[in-house]
Amino acid sequence: MRSSGLLVVPLLLAVSSARAADLVVKVGGIRSSSGEIGCALYASPDGFPMEQKGASVQWQPAREDGVVCRFPGLQRGTYAMAVVHDLNGNHRTDTNLLGMPTEDWGVSNNVRHSLRAPSFDEAQVGIGQRDVEIEIRVGR
Repeated sequence: MRSSGLLVVPLLLAVSSARAADLVVKVGGIRSSSGEIGCALYASPDGFPMEQKGASVQWQPAREDGVVCRFPGLQRGTYAMAVVHDLNGNHRTDTNLLGMPTEDWGVSNNVRHSLRAPSFDEAQVGIGQRDVEIEIRVGR
């Protein structure tokens, strides 16, 4: 009996150290309560930051005082987040003829370039064993 009890302790330690973490994204800079805020979480550079295919996406009503998106149970790794304030309800980031966003947007690490989209590497966030909270400000 005593030896089986000793095996339980290392097993519990292994399970707790492999615990998945939550990512909490606080979105600010929202200029109106019209439309929705879309939070797209990418586990790889594929599609980042404009295409939602392969991303985990959440949509919430826009609020001028901010929106919080929660992504629970993420495995250890590198992720990037893209956020859009979708005003017309089409659940995508609208762009002009040059491919520049016409709706407010933001990415993790608040990376902004004037002539190109931020890369996954620039926006990456590491997820380990502990929950992570980030802030993203949307704008144009």
